Amino acid sequence: MFIGSIFINVIVPILILLVIGASLQRKFAFNLRAISNLITYCLMPAAVFINLYETEVDAHVLFEIIGYLFAFSVAIIVVTTVLSKLLKLDRGESAIFKNSISLINSGNYGIPVSQLLFQANPLGISIQIIVMVFQNILTYTYGLYNLISTTKSGLEILKSLLKMPVIHAMLLGSLLNWLQAPIPKFVWLPISHLADAFLAIALILLGAQLAQIQIRTIMNRTILVSSIGRLIIGPSVALLLIFLFGIDGIVAQSLFIASSFPTSRNSSTLALEYDVYPDLAAQTVLFSTVLSAITVTVIVYLSAILFV
Repeated sequence: MFIGSIFINVIVPILILLVIGASLQRKFAFNLRAISNLITYCLMPAAVFINLYETEVDAHVLFEIIGYLFAFSVAIIVVTTVLSKLLKLDRGESAIFKNSISLINSGNYGIPVSQLLFQANPLGISIQIIVMVFQNILTYTYGLYNLISTTKSGLEILKSLLKMPVIHAMLLGSLLNWLQAPIPKFVWLPISHLADAFLAIALILLGAQLAQIQIRTIMNRTILVSSIGRLIIGPSVALLLIFLFGIDGIVAQSLFIASSFPTSRNSSTLALEYDVYPDLAAQTVLFSTVLSAITVTVIVYLSAILFV
């Protein structure tokens, strides 16, 4: 697949939905928290459930993926810690900087991209779901620790994670898959319809969220280095680890692509909630998302060449 074809067939549909979301938000000023709740508690769990129910993931492959994700996260944390010291950032800026590179938009950006790329191979989407769940755990442990290390206990963080519907959907989908339990049509159809709605609404919400971010000091060096770290250093570290782990095929392709997505919107949400450089965090999300139209296209192209 040529790089131009990847951009047109994968990235352009995403950009169109982002623009639609931004335009609608500017005109109607939607209640974004309500839409976010619709995705978090309904659409995303349905998409996760269906994909894991329909896909066979070998136990060896699963442990390989989890091992890689731990190694990748540790490597990125080390890199961001070193870079933040070299940049001589204060404590607050350092927290935002680390989160902006470590926390990836694996949900309402990553899953739609994977759905477009791996329509013929559900394993690729399942891997992205595993990455998304891992990233959610990382967000509410390491990401939260960076901002408020003394505010929440480990038990409170664990309780918050266990309340997430996507965790329940993942466990239920995996269990029913393992048991090979049939699902009645009258139950399957509504879940299927909800899952089909996820891609479009998730991207429209992301576009609406981006529309609310004010563009100010976009040439701030922290924003620039954060975006480079997330979109270039991140995939470079991922590629090195994929070769070291000896991962290949669709698993390698999916993990490499999963490392290329922009900064998670959750990093900005947490920064706003705890009042730690919220403008810096929001602008990093915006800048990395805009640049990702180019970088993700390149990574998808490279993944098709490197991992046939």
